Amino acid sequence: MHSKVQAHSKVQVQTKVPIQTKVSVQVDADPNGSDATLTLSRSKRFPRTTMGGAIALALFALSTQASAATWKMALGDAAGGTQYELGTTFAKLIEEKTDGEIKVDLFPNGQLGSEQDTVNNASMGLLDLSVLAINNITPFSPTVGVMTLPYVIRSPEDAKTLTHGKVGQEMVDNTLRDAGVRILGWAYSGCRRLTNSERPVANPEDLKGMSIRVPKNEIMIAAYQAWGVNPNPLAWSETFTALQQGVVDGQDNPYITINAMKFYEVQKYVTDSCYVFSMEPLIIGEGMFQSLDESQQQAVLEAGKEATEHSYEYLLAQEDAIKKSLVDEHGMEITEPADDEKAWVDQATSIWPQFYDSIGGKEKLDEALTALGREPAP
Repeated sequence: MHSKVQAHSKVQVQTKVPIQTKVSVQVDADPNGSDATLTLSRSKRFPRTTMGGAIALALFALSTQASAATWKMALGDAAGGTQYELGTTFAKLIEEKTDGEIKVDLFPNGQLGSEQDTVNNASMGLLDLSVLAINNITPFSPTVGVMTLPYVIRSPEDAKTLTHGKVGQEMVDNTLRDAGVRILGWAYSGCRRLTNSERPVANPEDLKGMSIRVPKNEIMIAAYQAWGVNPNPLAWSETFTALQQGVVDGQDNPYITINAMKFYEVQKYVTDSCYVFSMEPLIIGEGMFQSLDESQQQAVLEAGKEATEHSYEYLLAQEDAIKKSLVDEHGMEITEPADDEKAWVDQATSIWPQFYDSIGGKEKLDEALTALGREPAP
């Protein structure tokens, strides 16, 4: 097992033996890895059987200490969002399923690096787990881009259908092949809603003159360009400050993320759009996964699946209440897109052919649309 023993892991065992002989056993665990040192000492000569018992006791202590692993999980979002909910649920489940053998510490708000950095770090074994926006894994595994093409996924039900079906399994397989990380589960965060600090936006032309922050994702950049906007790709960690200082006028994210990141402090207007449905895969480096024994692998997979189910129910239960609180408690104004979002859809879906090659061909998009009960792309 790829075991990470925490610092200050020292076990001391003492046993009394006949004629007031004392055996002292000390186990020192390396805080930077799973190596440990066993030291035995005695005050005077004593029978070999006693020494053997002391060694057995010490080895038991050593194995117990070495088997307890504390993993680090990186989260791009702040506590209170769907990433955090998925992470805490997974952490609770994996500890239960391994009888405390594996514990997980969460590091929200990009403490362990940008979301794209965490993909590299997980693949190289420098990080155990990460939950990140799907658009930040697409650069490493472009076929995942089928999930971020505008207006493919339009509801939580669509997202669940794809991630639980053949398309979702292909994403798992391709990400493993391309990026060296395994998708264990998904956080469902909801439709990305456009926010800005300038004015209500109902049509794409209402965006004229605005600077909108977008992720460093070619598909999402192209969508905004189709709406006549020159988007500003910024790292997630820089977004709040950029909005606060007026470097950009707006951004897009689900209601739950808008609330968790307190964007209501720097944004006034929300457009109730749904051009991309935000999902965040929970990933583990494949080297890390393969270092686990069979029962641990099974526990990890089960915990990921159950945490995914919880995330879906959490979104359904929380999103409407959070949307209402953004208006009632934080003074945001929500605008419905004009004409049932028709102009937004027509302009954004025109970019689909630009990305057929990167997602594995038009047939991959058609496969996703068919799974959702819709007609193939024109």
